[in-house]
Amino acid sequence: MERKHVIYHSVARLLLSTTILIAATQSVHAQDGISSPEDRPLPARQFVLDLGGGAMFKSKYPGADSYLFYPFPIIAVGRLYVPGLGQVVDGNKVKRGFYFYPSFDFNGERKASDSSNLTGTTTIDWALELGLGAGYRYDWLRGFVELRQGINGHEGQVADFGIDFITNPIDRLEVIFGPRASWASDDYMDTYFGVTAAEAAAPGSILSAFNADSGFKAVGLAARANYAWNEKTTFHLQGGWDRFVGDAEKSPIVNAGSEDQFSIGVGMSYRVAFDVFD
Repeated sequence: MERKHVIYHSVARLLLSTTILIAATQSVHAQDGISSPEDRPLPARQFVLDLGGGAMFKSKYPGADSYLFYPFPIIAVGRLYVPGLGQVVDGNKVKRGFYFYPSFDFNGERKASDSSNLTGTTTIDWALELGLGAGYRYDWLRGFVELRQGINGHEGQVADFGIDFITNPIDRLEVIFGPRASWASDDYMDTYFGVTAAEAAAPGSILSAFNADSGFKAVGLAARANYAWNEKTTFHLQGGWDRFVGDAEKSPIVNAGSEDQFSIGVGMSYRVAFDVFD
């Protein structure tokens, strides 16, 4: 419980510092004509991408009660051209209507040495998840679903569902927040939340055998603030809370760790635009 209080206080200090920074830069940049990130006009090019990176403070592994900083990439697709189909993604047209986008995620390697709670478990290799997302937006409200296939560490499927509320409280700033839910297949659930009989019987293990079936694994909330420093550079602050449900909540790994998972991250991205096809 003491560790959670430290996490809460660290998150609160970071959010307060970011709010003060935004207020200060807002007064410096007032009246310069730069809109919030989503309202900046996109270049008339076939491909417009926001590329960057940052650092994320999140749990060591799904169900852990300890946290680490991880690097993470930022990739946002503003415009995407496919020969024969034309402009399949165009950020200039998504204030009302359907939209589609690539979706990806990454799970790091999990080893028994990551925590005494994992003693006796076998190593899970890193996993890359690739897929697609689709959503519908109407002005300040949007809903979406993402479906991804796991590669390497697990070969299961993951589906994320969410609703976003979008607002622009001050010039240059957009704030996005809303509820989330996540579903996973048998392979994913058994990989990260299951415990085999051999793992449970290993010397020093505190875990009992458990088979995790497919189903919804977590519900929670997510928030993100994007601040347009100039026409091409954007600063990002994001955070989230997830609560395990279903077989994930029942998992001995989660019971030994924590059913509540928090994350907070900061990053920066830079807009690039180019043509490839005639």
